[in-house]
Amino acid sequence: MPYLTDPQEIKAIINKYALSKILWLDTEVADYQTSKPRLSLIQVLDNSTNLTGKSSYAKDETLATTQTSALLRSAEQVSILDVLHQPKLVDEFIKTIMVNPAIEKVFHNASYDLRFLGKGKVKNVTCTLEMAKKLPYSLVPLPNHKLQTLVETLCHLPPVDKTQQESDWGRRPLKTNQLNYAKLDPVYVAQVHQRLLELIEPDPAQEDIEALILRYRQIEERWKQLDAEVNYIKDRIKAAMKVQKISNQAGFNLSSSKRTTKKIPFKQLADLTQSLGIELDLSVTLTKAIQQELGEAVEELPVQEEVSTYWRLSIKAQEDDNLPF
Repeated sequence: MPYLTDPQEIKAIINKYALSKILWLDTEVADYQTSKPRLSLIQVLDNSTNLTGKSSYAKDETLATTQTSALLRSAEQVSILDVLHQPKLVDEFIKTIMVNPAIEKVFHNASYDLRFLGKGKVKNVTCTLEMAKKLPYSLVPLPNHKLQTLVETLCHLPPVDKTQQESDWGRRPLKTNQLNYAKLDPVYVAQVHQRLLELIEPDPAQEDIEALILRYRQIEERWKQLDAEVNYIKDRIKAAMKVQKISNQAGFNLSSSKRTTKKIPFKQLADLTQSLGIELDLSVTLTKAIQQELGEAVEELPVQEEVSTYWRLSIKAQEDDNLPF
């Protein structure tokens, strides 16, 4: 675990990370409860090869020991950049890493870290907090979306020790316990990120179709009922606000817009562009009706064919009321 304080060493590692495709990051902030918080540390992991694989997430004690060992090995690859009194290095990090669209930057609760690392200028940032919020509760019933909850619930790793989180990050020298805590967070972020990708973007070849269909049937009727009621209530709210001339109430905003569509017969457009010497080069989709009108004459046209395959999932209603809800 390189803990870097020397400006030249920090610049060198920033230049090294500029060649990475993805980085997992975290920050520690001094005086975070005051009106003038100060960025203290930037922790960076650029290699997650020691993290556990897709099939490794289980609550087996032997496996948990293996996972913990892998976690600690990855933690030794984390670089801790001490930037507390080095604002020029923070600017260098932002310029070289944060605004570089070629590098994916992964944080947990990214909006907080970005307050100190470029704010709205940053490009290509992934937030595991926002990813976790997209998980349906039925798939993973999470009590909250804190990093330690995701680590323990999704990755089945030992409880995260957060005792150093509120320690004094503005005092130097930092304690060993603080550095050990700091180096683990990017690894936790990488671990959770990997697991979330598996859950949000599962491999279709490995899907249990029967289980998916069963779950669909379980929620289908409730969804239809709720959807119908939501649309019904929305229509009533919209009509009532319109009549009562209320544009905003309790988070509901009523607005109107006008759209103007201009149409012209195609023949007149063709005649006009020809008279003006305008070369009109656009493709017209030949519907079945137009093809029938043209008949054999269609063969005289330079027709370009595009073949597309569309997949449609049709679902038949079932009378089986014995689904295990």
